[in-house]
Amino acid sequence: MLTYAQIAISVLLIVGVLLQQRGGGLSSAFGGSSMEYSTKRGAEKVVFYATIVLAVLFLAISMARLLI
Repeated sequence: MLTYAQIAISVLLIVGVLLQQRGGGLSSAFGGSSMEYSTKRGAEKVVFYATIVLAVLFLAISMARLLI
């Protein structure tokens, strides 16, 4: 049961990360583009928080599988 839950959460986590459109490639990771401060609004905020929740759930299930 935990294995199937972990697979489902991992797929949702991948989708959540891919939906976030932050940066313009590898150049932004090394400071190549101008960084602007902006707040998250609407659907972007929901996807951001859902990604965090999914990551915590994935970690919790992974730890639970180690203990069982």
